[in-house]
Amino acid sequence: MSFLLNPDSSTDLTSSLNTREWLLTNGLGSFASGTLCDARTRSAQGWLVAALDPPNRCTLLLSHLDASLEIAGSVYPLGTNVWRDGNVSPKGYQFLNSFTLAPTPIWQWQTNAWSLSRQLLMPYGLTDNGSSVPQLDHRLLIRYSYSGNSAATLRLRLVIGDRGLNQLHQAASKMQVSQVVGDQEVRLQAQPGGYAGTPWSVRWSRGHYCTDGTWYWNFDYSKAAPDWLHQSSRKGGSSEDLYSPGYLTVQLQPGETITLEAKVGWAEAGVPRLNCDMFDQALQMEQARLQEQFSLSSLGEGASFHQKLLQASDRFLAFRAVAASPTLLEAYPSRHGSCGVAPCANRGRYMLIALPGMTFTSRRFSLARSILTMLSNYCYQGLIPNGFAEIDGKPIYSSIDTSLWWIETLGLYLEASQDWDFLVQQYPVVNQIYKSFTVGTLHNIRVDASDGLLTWSNYSQGELGTYTTALTWMDAMIDHQPVTPRCGKPIEVNALWYSSLCWAREWAERLSQQEQDNLALANQARRYGQQAEQVKESLQRFWNADCGYLFDGIEPDDRCDPAIRPNAVLAVSLRHCAFSPQYSRRVLQVARDRLLTPYGLRSLDPAHPDYIGCYDGTPKSAHQGAVWSWLLGSFFRAWSRFCSDLPLGFDLQPLMAHFENEGCLNAISEAFDGEAPHTPRGSVAMGVSVAELLQSGWIY
Repeated sequence: MSFLLNPDSSTDLTSSLNTREWLLTNGLGSFASGTLCDARTRSAQGWLVAALDPPNRCTLLLSHLDASLEIAGSVYPLGTNVWRDGNVSPKGYQFLNSFTLAPTPIWQWQTNAWSLSRQLLMPYGLTDNGSSVPQLDHRLLIRYSYSGNSAATLRLRLVIGDRGLNQLHQAASKMQVSQVVGDQEVRLQAQPGGYAGTPWSVRWSRGHYCTDGTWYWNFDYSKAAPDWLHQSSRKGGSSEDLYSPGYLTVQLQPGETITLEAKVGWAEAGVPRLNCDMFDQALQMEQARLQEQFSLSSLGEGASFHQKLLQASDRFLAFRAVAASPTLLEAYPSRHGSCGVAPCANRGRYMLIALPGMTFTSRRFSLARSILTMLSNYCYQGLIPNGFAEIDGKPIYSSIDTSLWWIETLGLYLEASQDWDFLVQQYPVVNQIYKSFTVGTLHNIRVDASDGLLTWSNYSQGELGTYTTALTWMDAMIDHQPVTPRCGKPIEVNALWYSSLCWAREWAERLSQQEQDNLALANQARRYGQQAEQVKESLQRFWNADCGYLFDGIEPDDRCDPAIRPNAVLAVSLRHCAFSPQYSRRVLQVARDRLLTPYGLRSLDPAHPDYIGCYDGTPKSAHQGAVWSWLLGSFFRAWSRFCSDLPLGFDLQPLMAHFENEGCLNAISEAFDGEAPHTPRGSVAMGVSVAELLQSGWIY
């Protein structure tokens, strides 16, 4: 994918050049990102953001290289920096001629007399070296290529940091940086706040490095797309100071190149010097890996939309070091508590919803099995963790539905893979979840004996209506209070509970037959079936005849919430649906008319008095009308099942155009405004949205 940038001295940095972004990942949670115009507009953008405890502790090390080119006494600054006072200096974007995304991001600056291109590549970071401990490698390769009428001098100034994504550097912190210059490398280690920072290094294939420490004061991240992701947990607004330890000078003749490598850790003795061929070798290895993973017939410009989605899904497959297991990441950058929830990079609920699209469509069943196993290993009192803490990696048990999504996804996995040996291994976990929910577990989650439905009622000081938890996917919080209180019996949770009981009945019957009519298993199957029938009957209470839709929940005092939300769509999209085809059709038709947009489903009907049409990233607006693309998967599957004879009139082109040309290229944003033009918001790349589009079948 190529973009002609048409340099012009009047180009406005608030144009699409500044809002379009690129993203590279390495399979460990590390990433590189920025804008097409090469300015930094978000605090999470940088060239080496390393997940030091994969996939957590994302740390900005290399922000970028500030480049300038000197030819025949004339100096051409190629960097683009936006400052707090509103100035843009230098204005290197005025020399930018084109940007190409595939097979790796390439920028080209040029005039009539010269041309300089830059390529970035983040090699896959997980290497199986045959030992029990795999090798983890966080690095970025950079290549500059020069052509022109005469020789040139290229100067590359390192701009660095050592901070988390929810922090900003300030020169006043007096961060010290030690650097040791060696043969074609410099070893760096910051000491922010008096503690030892991350050791990392930069190597180069040619050139002379000069130590020349200086601060870049007052970078500004507020001029383009709002960087609200981490504002709730950081101080200092949107301005940052970054340090430059020195610069590299390279003499280039026309046709010559230079390659650099930024890497976590210091090169060991005996490592070959960096050379210009290593970039091409690494690129070939990465392309071969992708083709092998997905059986792709085409990469880059010739790839179909489906093939591009498959490649995009690879960004979210990562390695969880503490469990030595694969995992799925939620988004880039991770949300870090932007909606008031606990910060984590890989959330169990979204991991499970995304798993079929991420793995089944490419028949990577062993990967799916590993992730399901990893999550079940953390099952505690019947709860599958909804995430892992960013700081220490401990499991977070903060949901009522993640365990049920685990059962639903396990069922879909067994159907797709026919891996019945895995059922034998995991069936005890299914039993544990059932027993814990039946007798009661954390957060007062329990089965209501009167109707068999799942409920919870966690109140502050016992005052009815003062909710202190948010256990569904609508988990936004303000001052420890849910914005969307759904205490009691949420519709999608109990639809999942019904489907889970149906799966459990089927599995108990299968296992009892395999074990020569095992009486205990047969009794379990009968009990699961009886309870499923009770839950199915009780679920009919959710039918709201006045609007032909499902109540969003039944509150602890038995009041029904008539708000039209997409949770009803989730309820009718599950493999085992508790509602009749007639009810399901009406639900989907109402959702089509009130919630469906070209980019996903609104989280609330625009006619509701609490509807907020603009998602400004605050917890208050997260689930009060914001559009979530991942919900399209459930909607499409349910529509194909119950309404295939009805015209939908959905046009996939706007979402395809967003994926290919807007926001982060070849990605789907976390959310969109409820009102047209549905401006993208939140994290620039949401994994579950890509996965659900793959799984829905709507793109075929």
